Amino acid sequence: MTAQEEQADGAARRSAVVVGGGLAGITAALGLADAGLDVTLLEGRPRLGGLAFSFQRGDLTVDNGQHVYLRCCTAYRWFLDRVDGAALAPLQDRLDVPVLDVATPRPRLGRLRRAGLPVPLHLARSLATYPHLSLAERAKVGRAALALKALDLADPALDDEDFGSWLARHGQSARAIEALWDLVGIATLNAVAGDSSLGLAAMVFKTGLLSEPGAADIGWAHVPLGDLHDRLAREALDKSGVRTELRAKVAGISRTGEGVWRVRTDSEEIDAETIVLAVPQREAHELLPDGALDAKDQLLEIGTAPILNLHVIYDRKVLKQPFFAALGTPVQWVFDRTEASGLDGGGQYLAVSQSIAQNEIDAPVAELRARYLPELERLLPAARGAGVRDFFVTRERTATFAPTPGVGRLRPGPRTRAPGLYLAGAWTATGWPATMESAVRSGAAAARAALGTLGRPQDHLFEEAA
Repeated sequence: MTAQEEQADGAARRSAVVVGGGLAGITAALGLADAGLDVTLLEGRPRLGGLAFSFQRGDLTVDNGQHVYLRCCTAYRWFLDRVDGAALAPLQDRLDVPVLDVATPRPRLGRLRRAGLPVPLHLARSLATYPHLSLAERAKVGRAALALKALDLADPALDDEDFGSWLARHGQSARAIEALWDLVGIATLNAVAGDSSLGLAAMVFKTGLLSEPGAADIGWAHVPLGDLHDRLAREALDKSGVRTELRAKVAGISRTGEGVWRVRTDSEEIDAETIVLAVPQREAHELLPDGALDAKDQLLEIGTAPILNLHVIYDRKVLKQPFFAALGTPVQWVFDRTEASGLDGGGQYLAVSQSIAQNEIDAPVAELRARYLPELERLLPAARGAGVRDFFVTRERTATFAPTPGVGRLRPGPRTRAPGLYLAGAWTATGWPATMESAVRSGAAAARAALGTLGRPQDHLFEEAA
């Protein structure tokens, strides 16, 4: 039933407040509004998008960090469709990742790419010729992949073991972990194998590489992230009737004597029957009333991990590929952001994405420049002698939750013990690591839980196929 049909039938309008305007909050707000609720979305920042946003630096539009998604990220793809942004963030036709190793006397380029064959044969040819592993290591990778595929992701014991120990038990050398497993895992989990929950790592590899041939095909925004997560999202919210308030930091929530929720900001108080807290775990801990969760303080045990992004503007083109991954160097992943940023004048803009950045997140810009520009010259011969027009850094100190063993039991689901109060965020119990996919899934789960309680339709929401 549409909102107009509901009003025509004389049904009472229900109200909801969503706290937080990241992907989780936007998804929850759209889901509730599309079911006929009066929704207010409150965001403390001056823009939507959470930690996947853009800003201006002179004439450039800069993403705070490089974000990608995979074909298996069905919730985020649903989100892109919902805000009419899918064409602006296309997927590769087939997985193809250039991997450059500069630790050897002569740099070697390998590729991780898939063929049009069923799983697991879709990657067999690529692994068989992957030059960064020995023949024996490649054979052992295949056996470990089959063992990984056999794991039951519903087994809670997987969350208690670290992925590195499991890989070692299954014959993976330190080199294999570095050149293959961590190459993927660091980018998706923001942790090395030894610091990652086996449960989360197994989910990433089983879903992305061992479920369907095209599951790991990579997609990324060919426009600034703000075009997708702020401008188009705001347009979708407006069309759905959501009242969106920016620079509206929530100071507290409470239950009134009439049994409704009251949300306080610096400028107003809003009463609503349904509240979705789509904020980071520490902020949720501050806002949740006592008794809303059985063990609210467990939220504070969910650690965080930083991501550092280095932005380099060259005076000429130095990279022909849209992106590549690197070995034998501190550099992890490098992306060409020239067109998306609006850079003109014949230069090139590269974004260097550095996960697990605990040791560098607070390093001075001059120190990072001195460390990484020579590394980029090692990787890209065309950068030698090229002029650097600009070098700057963006830092997300709490970019993701830390996927450590045991984190699964700390992640709550969307429901709380307080009637009408729900949780969303990539850190909640989605089964995924801290990704855009997890954020959208959490927002859909919170909206679904709320609408189920209210007896409202939910078929318009993202729902994973059985």
